[in-house]
Amino acid sequence: MELSDEARDWIAQAAQLAAHADDDGIICLPPLRGEKSAAERLLNLLIDAWECVEPGSWKASILDKLLAEADCAGKTLEVWLRDKLFEQHCKRFHHCPFIWHIWDGQKDGFAALVNYHKLDAKNLERLIHTYLGDWIRLQEQGVKDNSDGAVTRLAAAKHLQQRLQLILEGEPPYDIFVRWKPLAEQPIGWNPDLNDGVRLNIRPFMTAEVLRHNKPPKLNVKWEKDRGKDVASAPWFPVFNGDRINDHHLTLAEKRHAKATTE
Repeated sequence: MELSDEARDWIAQAAQLAAHADDDGIICLPPLRGEKSAAERLLNLLIDAWECVEPGSWKASILDKLLAEADCAGKTLEVWLRDKLFEQHCKRFHHCPFIWHIWDGQKDGFAALVNYHKLDAKNLERLIHTYLGDWIRLQEQGVKDNSDGAVTRLAAAKHLQQRLQLILEGEPPYDIFVRWKPLAEQPIGWNPDLNDGVRLNIRPFMTAEVLRHNKPPKLNVKWEKDRGKDVASAPWFPVFNGDRINDHHLTLAEKRHAKATTE
């Protein structure tokens, strides 16, 4: 790749921040599984980012300035991560977010920032049973200890766990449908093909309403009929008469039967 010397210098400096990378792409807002909270991890990253460019350059006032520029003046990193990040990220990337904010609907409940590019079935299972499971165990202990709000947090977390499990299994309406793929090639359960795009793969998460924002204008993703007509050789031409339909559902039994008959 042809790069300028300046670009190579920045790449070398960015390499110093590799220690902040997350192995599974799941960062919980509360501290869980021995990991620090998202706010603490982000603060450490910001400090190192400034210091690797100019040692001694980080000051607390820089954080205040960054928060003010991010429409969070006078607030904390925790508040920005919880209330602002996902909406701003969706807007910045034209409503094709690759960071998904999954939460249980409670401001003091479970929430995680997930790298969609790493969110395969294995990592979704990890989110459901390891991270969220750890949070549920904490709330169960809180209920035993009569901690304030623990009952509500526990109920919300268990409900989130159930909805995520439905996405993992992939029965309608929590399935993925890709109109340019034949039935035998449709994803079975949560096994997305990144090449199919965020628009199609995010549908089960929006349907289950497990994202921080699930509706326009904060997250404006629709599965309406696309413009134009499919050619007669398109896999779904006979079903939709050439219309480019995206909002369609298929059962696991249909997909498995088609896959088995083509193998």
